[in-house]
Amino acid sequence: MGVFVFLPLVLPLTALPIARLAEHHLHPRSASVFVTFVAVVLAACSTFCLGLLVVVGTAQLPGNPLPDSWSDPEVRAAVPYDEVAGEAAIVALALVVVACALTVRRHVRFRFRAHRALAGLGAGVGVGVGVGVGVGSAEVAVLDDEEPYAYALPGSPGRIVVSTGMLSCLDEAEQRALLAHERAHLAGRHHRLLLAVQLAGCANPFLRPLRAAVMYGTERWADEEAARVTGDRRTTARAVGKAALFSRRVTTPGLAAFAAAGPVPRRVAALLGPVPPRGSWTSAGIRAGMAACVAAAGTAASTLSAFNAALALFVALEAAAPL
Repeated sequence: MGVFVFLPLVLPLTALPIARLAEHHLHPRSASVFVTFVAVVLAACSTFCLGLLVVVGTAQLPGNPLPDSWSDPEVRAAVPYDEVAGEAAIVALALVVVACALTVRRHVRFRFRAHRALAGLGAGVGVGVGVGVGVGSAEVAVLDDEEPYAYALPGSPGRIVVSTGMLSCLDEAEQRALLAHERAHLAGRHHRLLLAVQLAGCANPFLRPLRAAVMYGTERWADEEAARVTGDRRTTARAVGKAALFSRRVTTPGLAAFAAAGPVPRRVAALLGPVPPRGSWTSAGIRAGMAACVAAAGTAASTLSAFNAALALFVALEAAAPL
């Protein structure tokens, strides 16, 4: 197999241009889900490959519980520089596990602390700004803070956290657009997409650029939902622009913050343009459809190649194991 076994580790490099195609030619909802799926599949193949390299590189060590046949020269010949690759894979796999564990821990701890801090706050209205809240299962926590910020905090129930500083920057129609935007984040479970693509980036650094693509996609998704609910794309665009102008980036690990993910001018321009097609895929006969097909074909080729390379190494190990 030779260097073929390392393909799952480098094929994630192909994901960024695929994400760019999806971002420009698919509906934000489809693009976000599509890119997240690509990231998760490629990260899984990459991690699986690292595990198999660890097996091949360490099977010949004394006292190893793995089958002795896995250390046969025929098996080790499948991996170039098997000992070096195995030792490097051990370090890489350990870093992946630690990075993923820290990411999940930080995400869970932030949510726990935020919900605990908001436990004493019920659904309310913005002081002096005339905001109606409490629609659906999401409660709006209006914090008395002059610093402008707003973000969706998932949970049971989900909460929308918004400061009086943010509300004071927007008129009543723009406030409705803001709340609709944040409710779209909760309804679409965007925090799960963001966490999944963040973990994929921990598994393989080549996948880290996809997090920005998914962040932008989820923001555009929520923008479109807010425009649909309010029925006014211009008001939604104005709310996004004003919030970005006045707000400071809020640290919300794995969560979405209003106007925190950019580039904001592109989001505003998209809202001032036509409504994107609601279908998951556009017609294959136009430029957008052709780009979507190229993105799908490229993704399929990359993921299948990565999976095939990892599977080939696994089959070699299985064939060498005694019955």
